[in-house]
Amino acid sequence: MTTPAMLPKLRQQLILTVLMLCSLLIWLDNTILSATLETLADPVRGLGADPGQLQWATGSYTLAFATLMFTAGALGDRFGHRTVFAGGLVIFAGSSLWAAYASDAGQLIAARGAMGVGSALITPAMLAILMWTFTGPARAAAIGIFSTSAGVGMAAGPVLAGFLLDHFWWGSVFLINVPVAALALVGLALLVPNFRSPTRRPLDPAGMLLSICGLVALAYGLIRAGQVTEWSRPDVWAPIVLGLVLLAGFVLAELRAKSPGFDPRLLAQRAFGGGNVALGLLLFGVAAVTFYNAFYLQGALGFSPMQAGLANIPTAAGALVGAPLGTRLVRRLSLRPVALPALAVAALTMGGYGFLGLQTPLAWIELLLLVQGLSIGMVIGPVTAALISNLPLEQAGAGSAVTNTVRQTGSVIGIAVGGSIMSIGYRRAIEPSLAGVPGPVQDQARVSAEQARHVATAIHRPDLAQAADNAFIHAMHVGAGWIAVIALLGAAVLLITLPAAGERVRRREPASAAEAVRRR
Repeated sequence: MTTPAMLPKLRQQLILTVLMLCSLLIWLDNTILSATLETLADPVRGLGADPGQLQWATGSYTLAFATLMFTAGALGDRFGHRTVFAGGLVIFAGSSLWAAYASDAGQLIAARGAMGVGSALITPAMLAILMWTFTGPARAAAIGIFSTSAGVGMAAGPVLAGFLLDHFWWGSVFLINVPVAALALVGLALLVPNFRSPTRRPLDPAGMLLSICGLVALAYGLIRAGQVTEWSRPDVWAPIVLGLVLLAGFVLAELRAKSPGFDPRLLAQRAFGGGNVALGLLLFGVAAVTFYNAFYLQGALGFSPMQAGLANIPTAAGALVGAPLGTRLVRRLSLRPVALPALAVAALTMGGYGFLGLQTPLAWIELLLLVQGLSIGMVIGPVTAALISNLPLEQAGAGSAVTNTVRQTGSVIGIAVGGSIMSIGYRRAIEPSLAGVPGPVQDQARVSAEQARHVATAIHRPDLAQAADNAFIHAMHVGAGWIAVIALLGAAVLLITLPAAGERVRRREPASAAEAVRRR
């Protein structure tokens, strides 16, 4: 099907329902894993995963998503968006089943990477089908309704994970994806036409391979740095150097391509490039503090998974309020006076983790999470919308691919760097408390606070468990300071690159719709 046909209103609404169900599935999965990290680290209730393995379990999904999504859009243009969508759902459901029954951390990491592949195929197809199904004012209304699934997923994910972990084994958080994906597949087959673009974008296998290998090598080196005592080891610096070289090769390859899936030239535009760098730095911080948050609430404070899920609701609620609030304020004040202070506040709330401790009242934690969610919501939505809307029509698709890739890359690096800072800080802080402890116990206690608590219980050493809690808090404080500084760099980038209040980003529009089509 090469041209959009007006579908009956009921069918449009049913298609929108299917798309929202799939979007909710992906957002639930993203937030559910964060609530499961503490359980996965437990040697009895989970897999006994160390911090590096948990970083990979989180990062492998995001890495696959970041590097494959811009290629997935071209596959939809070529083979039809419903076909690609269905393939993504099958991969997502199958890998969720694999993750649910993973017998060790390595299998879980591989399954999560496969889930990222499925999500990368699903996400561009969802947006394309939405754009082809609705036209005119109905399209704007549909996009608004569709976007609420993200907020619902953010709010419901941790609570759902808490319920499942309190009543079932950890694999249930992945197993629940399977029936939802099956239901979505039925709706997709019965309701959605196989829309495809009349203009087929070329695939970009070289760019995809370079970006995947570069990010994997870079992430491996950064995560490995947190597991060893000396950074001069070849297994730390060599992967980092290799990753940077491969990513540089990726940029050069995309610059030479006639129709690149990721167009680096767009980043040369001052406002677009600066806005994307700022979003990447913000998502770096968000990924890192989310990683810390899971271990702080469930590990150090001893919250149950359900209690931790409920405690995180203010973050989602703040984001739900912040996004529309930021959009309204941007209409009145312009982007810079809204996004700049909001990003600065978000960075300061990340630094606020440096003041949390074992005795911090829950009310203060909830207030911090609420302000954090509110400020992040006021940045991500308005900045993304402004950046894309100020591109010429024929560059909107390429701009969206760049923005999504930069954001996901920021998350991958944030997990790698934030987790490594936490591991290094924890090992240094726990070391003085291990004097007089048997050698095997020392080795296990050095791995993570979760392992230390487990072995302390086994040998009846509550003082060791307390020392592990204190060491984790110290590591979180150190990491929070660095994360806040990096996120504040994002605010500095916005200050330099965004136009001042009253100015507008120049938008180069084609002379007419016909001219836009011709340029495509």
